[in-house]
Amino acid sequence: MTIRGSHLLLKATEAATYNMILQLIMRLMTFGLNAFSLRFISKEMLGVVNVRLILLYSTCLFIATEALDRVGMSKLENKNWPQAINLIWLSLPLSLVCSLVLGYAWVYIFQRPDQAITPNYVYGVIGFALATVIYCSCRQLFVIANTQMFIKLRVIINGISELFRCVINIILVIYFPHWGVINFALSQVLSAILYVICYYGYIIYYMRGLDESSDFPVKKIRDLFPRRLEGMPFIDTSQAKLAFSIFKQCVLKQFLTEGEKYVMTIFAVLNFAEQGIYEMVNHLGSLAVRFIFLPIEESGGLFFSQLLVRGEHVSKQKEENVKLATGVIRYLLKFVTMIGLITMVFGYSYSYLTLHLYGGKVLSVGLGPSLLRWYCVYVLIISINGITECFCFATMGRPEVDSYNRKLVIFSAILLSSSLILTNWLGSVGFIFANCINMICRIIHSIYYIVHYFQGSGYKPFQGVWPSKTFVASLVVAFIITALSENYFCCHFGYHWRVVHICIGVVCGLGVLLTVYLTEMEMWEFVVKQYKASQQKKSD
Repeated sequence: MTIRGSHLLLKATEAATYNMILQLIMRLMTFGLNAFSLRFISKEMLGVVNVRLILLYSTCLFIATEALDRVGMSKLENKNWPQAINLIWLSLPLSLVCSLVLGYAWVYIFQRPDQAITPNYVYGVIGFALATVIYCSCRQLFVIANTQMFIKLRVIINGISELFRCVINIILVIYFPHWGVINFALSQVLSAILYVICYYGYIIYYMRGLDESSDFPVKKIRDLFPRRLEGMPFIDTSQAKLAFSIFKQCVLKQFLTEGEKYVMTIFAVLNFAEQGIYEMVNHLGSLAVRFIFLPIEESGGLFFSQLLVRGEHVSKQKEENVKLATGVIRYLLKFVTMIGLITMVFGYSYSYLTLHLYGGKVLSVGLGPSLLRWYCVYVLIISINGITECFCFATMGRPEVDSYNRKLVIFSAILLSSSLILTNWLGSVGFIFANCINMICRIIHSIYYIVHYFQGSGYKPFQGVWPSKTFVASLVVAFIITALSENYFCCHFGYHWRVVHICIGVVCGLGVLLTVYLTEMEMWEFVVKQYKASQQKKSD
């Protein structure tokens, strides 16, 4: 096993750790803002902002940046940074085009909210679209920082800008409630401006301390912007073609990721108040996804893209790198599977209490608890999909990407049809079931790709992935105890008895974690081994 590979793994682990911290901070701030907002704005306003406008922002940003980011951060042969920076700068005009086209659709094509309940909707659309364009003006700095493993920088800048957005939002909602959607749009724009200033400020400051021998991709401020290159094309055509292939994939993946929001927006299967409740439950249910699984997926993708050459067969990769990649896939899958099972088991018994404490009867009475319980099942499925797909996307060459794009069309059709059928039959819960079906299909495809990728190498990344029988038994016992506790203490006694229910959950949770520690020694030994190898790299 190479020392460099272990060093990359440690860096990826550090990135995941810091990203978890960032996600926790951001989710806590978002939860606090939403809980606060429930006291000052209507459920309809929450639906418009958290579903309709956030969807506009995420769609524009995803289409404009995702493909270019992946190419910029991939380990490619003969990579030329000036050409890569020129390519990444295309995200700015892309974001402008997306904002104009989708902004028009959001205002003039899709159902508009009642002006009396959610005033200034049009200005909200303009504000969120503008924020996307502002964010893309520093995308090349984001890619450079990630490839250079500036782990803390992303955490700090995202944390500062998100905190600033929340503070501005709260102030505006309190003192200018009649502005309506403008409050949320203005805070989004100001946060984007601060984000850009922080990135440019830090990178420029960092470059001033570099010497001529530094291997940093840029040496002067002019290098941060698009420029003509002597003796070579403005952009590398092979990278551009790869980016276009990934771009087609990204459009479909974005639909799959935000499928329920697109169905809500395009087909209006739920009113804005129902959308607001669904999205609030989705925020709570996605805590594990955002806080744990997404950082692991992002860091894992970065690790695999730096360790393995994209598009090269496993037989042409270094054997020690293949061996390390096999171990990382295996133990990452085992880890996220255990976390997903824990979330599913304890989520069943604590969904009602969580919603009641967070949003009162607005969330806990009615469909809210059932939505959150089923979402916990979805968490288990999405955790497995995240790891398998991050490996696929980090190692696929252009032919594989094009092939996957065609399959994504099928996955999109499955999601759309199942969402419409199941929502009409089951209501909001139908969205969760549809997403589960879609994710299972994608997992099956990713597993097939990974097995085929390692075929002939002698390595079996899925061997030993399922947790131990002792761990599963501890979960069964914890489920029975916490379910009985909820039925006894939350339904038949006063509010103060719910503290007993929480304490019982804590004890059961500690018991499950102790089981993990005692029965998964092989996984811990692998982590310790990689850590020691990386420390040796530092000492050398």
